[in-house]
Amino acid sequence: MKFDNAGERLLALAGILAASPVLLLASAAILLEDGGPVLFRQRRIGRHGRPFGLLKLRSMRKNSSGLKITAGSDPRITKAGAFLRRYKLDELPQLWNVVRGEMGLIGPRPEVPDYVDEQDVLWREILSVRPGISDLASLVYRDEEQILRGAADPDAFYRASLLPRKLRLSVHYIRSRTLAADLKLLLLTIRYSFLSSGVEPERVLSAFAYTEVTE
Repeated sequence: MKFDNAGERLLALAGILAASPVLLLASAAILLEDGGPVLFRQRRIGRHGRPFGLLKLRSMRKNSSGLKITAGSDPRITKAGAFLRRYKLDELPQLWNVVRGEMGLIGPRPEVPDYVDEQDVLWREILSVRPGISDLASLVYRDEEQILRGAADPDAFYRASLLPRKLRLSVHYIRSRTLAADLKLLLLTIRYSFLSSGVEPERVLSAFAYTEVTE
């Protein structure tokens, strides 16, 4: 059992209303530092392989190019963007993706097309469900940018090492998820958004009965 679509949409609408002061302040900070636009839309792959436009508060300089992933201290990130990313505030506009039915509150994080392999058995299982704002993998690897910071080739490391681990975590959660687990994951996500450091991956994994050792 998990959240139903109608319930998630109502919660997402309530979240947008509750977060509106934060969204207004964040928008003002983005405009003052780097001008518009405030929102960033990126093509991601959703349920059954359907693409959609994932929304974020823009945290990088206008017309930035480069890797699809972000490592720590990426020079493309603005000062306001660094603050937003630290507390995951740049993800708040995805509540609108939930209202539109493209995402859920809980579900595997949607990837950009470059990293999706629909022939892979793990990917096929992940794409059988709606993606979400948060899931077990995104919580365990909340400090992904810092992990990538130490890689000589962040893109190669992400493809060969980090992404496969995230996929296995997501599949584990899909197979064992319950409404209680979704609620626990949602509360932990909110908690660790306010506490920008201090995530203990081993404790999170243990809480969801996952025993694979992380590197």
